[in-house]
Amino acid sequence: MTSESDRNFKVAFEKGEILPPDFDHEAHLRLAYVYLVESGSELAQQRMRQSLLAFLTANNLPTAKFHETITSAWVLAVSHFMNRSASSSFKEFASNSQPLLDSKVMLTHYSPEVLFSAEARERYLEPDLEAIPH
Repeated sequence: MTSESDRNFKVAFEKGEILPPDFDHEAHLRLAYVYLVESGSELAQQRMRQSLLAFLTANNLPTAKFHETITSAWVLAVSHFMNRSASSSFKEFASNSQPLLDSKVMLTHYSPEVLFSAEARERYLEPDLEAIPH
């Protein structure tokens, strides 16, 4: 479930009302959470991609900043934690999913060489260290 605050956050993000300094790691997770509640994993990944690219363009940031593997991996990770326990809001979800709040946790799944490669930026790569549970 999402709260009204979560839905308002998604709408504000999609309208371009969230500025880059305010769109931190937790905000990325929150957007993924809302998209997953609304549409499931595959569509949530597509919506994240579209929304992030639109965000970059709207803020005159290079679209080359978009990273396919990182985006998809975080959506998968949020989905995994959502499947472990139900929550009524992102705030509740985050309090029960503390490992996700560590922006470096993906380095337990990916080596830096793989995660920060040009190939990983352009297409989703499976983890080379430890699988992300689905």
